[in-house]
Amino acid sequence: MSDIATSLLLGVGCEFTYETAGEAPSILLVRPERSGPRICSETWTTVPHLPYHDYTDLYGNQPRRLTLPTGRCTIRYDARVEVSAELDDIDLTARELPVEDLPDEVLIYTLPSRFCLSDEVATEAWDRFGAVPPGFGRVQAICDWVHGTLNFAYGTSLPLTTALDALRAGTGVCRDFAHVAVTFCRALNIPARYTFGYMPDIDVPPPYSPMDFCAWFEAYLDGRWWTFDPRNNQRRVGRIVIGRGRDALDVAMVTTFGAARLENMTVWADLA
Repeated sequence: MSDIATSLLLGVGCEFTYETAGEAPSILLVRPERSGPRICSETWTTVPHLPYHDYTDLYGNQPRRLTLPTGRCTIRYDARVEVSAELDDIDLTARELPVEDLPDEVLIYTLPSRFCLSDEVATEAWDRFGAVPPGFGRVQAICDWVHGTLNFAYGTSLPLTTALDALRAGTGVCRDFAHVAVTFCRALNIPARYTFGYMPDIDVPPPYSPMDFCAWFEAYLDGRWWTFDPRNNQRRVGRIVIGRGRDALDVAMVTTFGAARLENMTVWADLA
């Protein structure tokens, strides 16, 4: 750890156990982003041993490709990562940019996507948030509303649940909170992208929820991306990004092409 006053060393990782009826080509996205915090050490383990190769996807994420064998297979990733000890950045003066001034590569995050049907909530978005002064405060107002409107409950969301489904149900998990906020931002022409990763319970009072991957989102304001978290609705320490995309469909932790049954998943993120 280079500077104990400004950085923390975290232990993060996950383990999946699958049972397959036949070989199943798969994509894993569980490693912290390359341009993010410093990875001090990491290990990948598969039982049985499996060949693999890594690549960079359309969104700059670094997935790993491998083929699950017939039968039982366990995949484990474990890392020690140095992160900033500071809370998420904030700037209440950060401005929204007119669409014509947005960088070309940002425009995709203003459009509807599979789980974030922003065109279907455009009227509601402008009715609810159109009078809020544009900028960082308007995005935070969206987070405040989502946090106060949706009820967090495990087991209330399915892989195909959209932001509109979560809104109608009034409940969901962190994935749904992020989807709903992203949807309203895009309806207001604010670029927003879905983000997920590891998040330890640092400076968070108990009781603690079972550790899992976490989802939040980023909004593009004043020429850069800012972190927003409608599920927790507070700035956090130790947030580690794994992947970013239009919505959860772009950044699944594991994608399998074949009959593969997940038997167990364990996630960890804590001070090392």
